[in-house]
Amino acid sequence: MRSPIPQGLYLITDDEQPATLERRVESALAGGVRILQFRSKNLPEADRFDLGRRLRRLCRAANILFIVNDNVELARSLDADGVHLGQDDGEIAQARRLLGEGRIIGRSTRTARQVEEAHREGADYIGFGSVFPTGTKQDATLVGLEALEKTCRDSRMPVVAIGGIHRDNAGLAIDAGAHNVAVVSAVMKDASPALAAKELALLFHRRNPAPKGRVLVAAGSDSGGGAGIQADIRTLSLLGAYGMTAVTALTSQNSLGVQAVFEVPAETLASQMRSVLSDLGADLIKTGMLCSAEAVSLVAQALRESGALGVLDPVLRSSSGTALLSEEGLELFKTVLLPRAYLLTPNLPEASLLTGMEVRDRSGMEEAARALFAMGARNILLKGGHLEGEALDILYDGRKFLHFSAPRVQSPHTHGTGCTLASAICALLATGTALPEAVRQAKRFVTAAIASAFAMGRGPGPVNQIAAALQGPCEPTHLHR
Repeated sequence: MRSPIPQGLYLITDDEQPATLERRVESALAGGVRILQFRSKNLPEADRFDLGRRLRRLCRAANILFIVNDNVELARSLDADGVHLGQDDGEIAQARRLLGEGRIIGRSTRTARQVEEAHREGADYIGFGSVFPTGTKQDATLVGLEALEKTCRDSRMPVVAIGGIHRDNAGLAIDAGAHNVAVVSAVMKDASPALAAKELALLFHRRNPAPKGRVLVAAGSDSGGGAGIQADIRTLSLLGAYGMTAVTALTSQNSLGVQAVFEVPAETLASQMRSVLSDLGADLIKTGMLCSAEAVSLVAQALRESGALGVLDPVLRSSSGTALLSEEGLELFKTVLLPRAYLLTPNLPEASLLTGMEVRDRSGMEEAARALFAMGARNILLKGGHLEGEALDILYDGRKFLHFSAPRVQSPHTHGTGCTLASAICALLATGTALPEAVRQAKRFVTAAIASAFAMGRGPGPVNQIAAALQGPCEPTHLHR
C-alpha cells in the first residue's frame, strides 16, 4: 500500500516569534525536511492564522507536506494537507468529516492499544514515543527503542518516531523501522537549521541501495594515482557512495614529489561544477587542492547555492613542501570558504597556517580547534599524525571534544592519507552515518589502508584503500533493514 506520507525528516515548529520562526523554517526546509507540523499554541488566533498561511506557502513552494498540530479548524481554514492529533485532541472520525477524505490525519500514541485504536479509527499514520528522553515535553512517557521496533514491525500505518531525537541517535530510530523521525529543537534551536536538517535527512540514505548519496570532489588530479581526485573517487566507490569531480589542477607527480602543477582555468572549473550541480546535484562537496583564489571563491559559491555539506580538506602544501594554494587563496579560504565548512579536516601544519598558532601537543590541538571554530567552521577534525605516540585525531563541534586514537603504523608509505580520510568521512556521511561515527569508522579505514600500504616507485608509496575495504574496517554499527 502506498504511504500517505513521504519517508524522511518530520519537523515540528516551536514557539519562536513569528518573524524569526518563518525565516528558520525556510532554512530548515532547504535542508531536506519532508513534512512540517505547525505547532504554535501561544499565539493569538489571528497571528496564528497569518503565520500558518505563510508557512503553508513555503511548504507548497518546496513540495513539502504541511500538517497542523491539534487544531482541526485551523487546518481546514489554512487548507493544510492534514492535522496531527494528540490523544486528547478530538476524534479522528470528526476530523475526517471536517477535513474531507483527501486530507491526512495522524495520531500520537505510546502504547500498542493506542496504536490499534488509531488504526481502527482511520488514522493515516501514527507518532510513537517518546523514544528517547526529551526536554520538549516534560510529561512525555519514555517508550524506548524496543517498543518502537515492535510497533514498526506490527503497525499497518507509517510510524513517526518522536521524542528526544537528534543527529547522533536518529539512526537508531530509523534502523528500528521508523518511517520518519520527528524533531523540534534539534533543528529549530540550531544556529543553522539548514545544516541541522541536512545532517538528519542524510541518515535516511542508510536504507538506499548502493551507491548511496552524491559527493562532488573539487580537487587536483594526481598523475601518480596515490592522492588527489584518484584517491577520492577510489575511496568513495569502495565505501558505497557516488563520486563526481571538478578538477582544479593537473599535476605531474610521482612517489618522489610534485614536479609541476597546471592550474585549471577558473571558467573551466566553474563549468564543471555548474554542469554537475544543475543536473545531478550533490549531498556533499569535498575539497582538496584548490590552487587559486578564484577556485576558493567558486567552491564557496557552489556550497552556498547547492545547500550541500562542505567537507574541506585544506590541502595547502604537498608532503614534499610544495605550496599548493596561493597566498591570496589562503586568505580567501580563511574568510570566505572556511565559514561554509560543515567539516574542516586540517593536519597540524595546516592548522598552524590557518590559525597562526604553533600546535605541538594535545592541548595545543584543542586550542587550535577552538580557534578554527571561531573562524566559522561548524565541525573541526584536527589530525594529530605529526605528534609522537598514538595517532590522535580530535573532533570539535563548539561544545565538546571527541578523541579518536589508533596505534601508530610505522610505514613510509602514507601518500594520500589526508585525501583518503576526508573522502571516507564523506562516503560514510553520504551513506547515512552520523558524523562522530563516520569519523570513527573512517579512521579505522585509514589505519588499515596505511597498514597495508605498499611501495611503488622510489619514494613513499600510496595507502591501500582496496585492501582496507576488503578487510572490512568500516562495518556499520547500525542495523541494515
